[in-house]
Amino acid sequence: MNDQFRNLPRETLEAMLIDFAKNWLAHDGLWFQAVEQECGMDTAIRLDTVAWKEFTRIEAKRIMERHNIAPGGGLPALKKALGFRLYAVLNEQLITDETETSFVFKMVDCRVQSARRRKNLPLFPCKSVGIVEYTEFAKTIDPRIRTECLACPPDPGERDFYCGWRFSI
Repeated sequence: MNDQFRNLPRETLEAMLIDFAKNWLAHDGLWFQAVEQECGMDTAIRLDTVAWKEFTRIEAKRIMERHNIAPGGGLPALKKALGFRLYAVLNEQLITDETETSFVFKMVDCRVQSARRRKNLPLFPCKSVGIVEYTEFAKTIDPRIRTECLACPPDPGERDFYCGWRFSI
């Protein structure tokens, strides 16, 4: 890291972290829209799934390394890692313990989906990508962890979250 960053005040660095996360999310969305316009929604989702499968593993490994999360650390390790994802900077997440061997993770406010709602657009059908994303993230933290989707767009029904996942071991 160069001195230009080292000498910045903490408040500026925190604001930059949010900007970096927003920029990453904007790029992800713009890439998806470009593929969708060129190749259609089915192809865009298929390619997005391929990209997320690898990205989520990379993100999990980097989080584990940066925050000293040992491989095979079970549900406590996954809870900790979920709090350090880029999404965690931008979205409201909630973790609720169910049992000693399971917890529920909910995306209460999702920047992407909230923006679509404000624009009166249908919710982005992210379930198929989310299944791969959350399953691979959890398996990277600990291969014993099982992932179950509780609900995610385009699933019908009113709920107090955008997507929900149960993790168990």
